[in-house]
Amino acid sequence: MTAYRRVSVPVLLWIPALAALALVVLPVVGLLARTSPGDLPALLTGPGALRALELSLRTAVISTLLCLLLGGPLAVVLARTEFPGRRVVRAIVLLPLVLPPVVGGLALLYLLGRNGFAGRALDVAFGVRVPYSTAAVVIAQTFVAMPFLVVGLEGALRTMDDRFEAVAATLGARPWTVFRRVTVPLVLPALGSGLVLSFARALGEFGATITFAGSLEGTTRTLPLQVYLLGETDVDGAVALSLLLVVIAVLVIAVAGSRSAAGRW
Repeated sequence: MTAYRRVSVPVLLWIPALAALALVVLPVVGLLARTSPGDLPALLTGPGALRALELSLRTAVISTLLCLLLGGPLAVVLARTEFPGRRVVRAIVLLPLVLPPVVGGLALLYLLGRNGFAGRALDVAFGVRVPYSTAAVVIAQTFVAMPFLVVGLEGALRTMDDRFEAVAATLGARPWTVFRRVTVPLVLPALGSGLVLSFARALGEFGATITFAGSLEGTTRTLPLQVYLLGETDVDGAVALSLLLVVIAVLVIAVAGSRSAAGRW
């Protein structure tokens, strides 16, 4: 058996790599240096903080499920079918990745607001007003988070070995059976990673939420909005909640990374 040596990293690459690491780590260190550990429990258990945390987690979970239910099929269609304008459709789907979140919030507001054609129709037909509600938070989070799932899942579907699917189809399995029993297990790691990224993006969403849903305590004021509000009146509280967001994001990504590496998605 031939033994392969691990290729060493050029020394010159360590300098920009360490600079990049410092760019990510040092701001978090600045947050840690700004607050006193003894004050954290009181700052994190205030009524406003707890309501914002509960709302953020609840809406982020719902948004992630919507990303799965809507973005998963969309990724499959984009990866496995050819139709006129597919590249244009794909570019539009990925638009929230490059749009400023505030622009996305304005787009949603002028679609589903009282003066938008869809919002006016909902108001007239059903008496439903979406903006400045918890549903608006979920829609805004889904809008900005879904492309993360679509990109990862579509890439996995395009690069995966489709021989297993072909064999299953040759043996007489129906398309839905092939998809459920063969395709989904093969792309499960990519699906899990995409869901984690979508959840993290939804949890940290700010611009589209404040534009489309506003900042109503207990209804639309998520944790990022609470941080922004406290930043003007209570800097220590804002720093504490920022650290809480950092901890949640690190835990989610760490757990997801370990499961993905172990192939347990």
